Amino acid sequence: VRIRDSHRLNPAAEQVMADNPDIPMENGANGAGEEMAGEGVPFMIGAQYIKDLSFENPRGIETLTAIQQNPDVSVDVSTNAHAIGEEGMFEVSVFIRAEAMVDANPVFIVELTYAGVVQVSGVAEEEVKPVVLIEGPRHLFPFARSSVSNAVRDGGFPPRLINRIEYAGLYIEQHVDSEGSDI
Repeated sequence: VRIRDSHRLNPAAEQVMADNPDIPMENGANGAGEEMAGEGVPFMIGAQYIKDLSFENPRGIETLTAIQQNPDVSVDVSTNAHAIGEEGMFEVSVFIRAEAMVDANPVFIVELTYAGVVQVSGVAEEEVKPVVLIEGPRHLFPFARSSVSNAVRDGGFPPRLINRIEYAGLYIEQHVDSEGSDI
């Protein structure tokens, strides 16, 4: 029951709905639909974290004062995963290395390994590897990209924004017909 003026649920109706799991609440607060949600979610991220981060400014203050042009920046991205703990749990890693150069001199180098713990369930065994190595990195990438951008900015340079990655193609390039991952 909605009250038109304040757009809030009537408190008495909220209590009845919360006590009755047969009436699903929009936010799922009464637990309704949890069984369906658990069965229908084949991929979940349980945790994510910076595993390793390195920023180098090899020429120090000289670099910051001498740069008159935008540096050439090369970015390499690779992915990996390995099974951990219980069935269907994996640690997925995205490794990003960005190196900026001006006239063949390094300006900065940033390396990041960003990882997450993912759980895969209800997926055919032959589909687990592609799901883990495509969906895992795809979900972790925005946070990894932000970490790289922040490290470059904190190093005294304009933030480096990395373009989106097409992880299905990266999966084929790095993991199909290879032993690049432990899953």
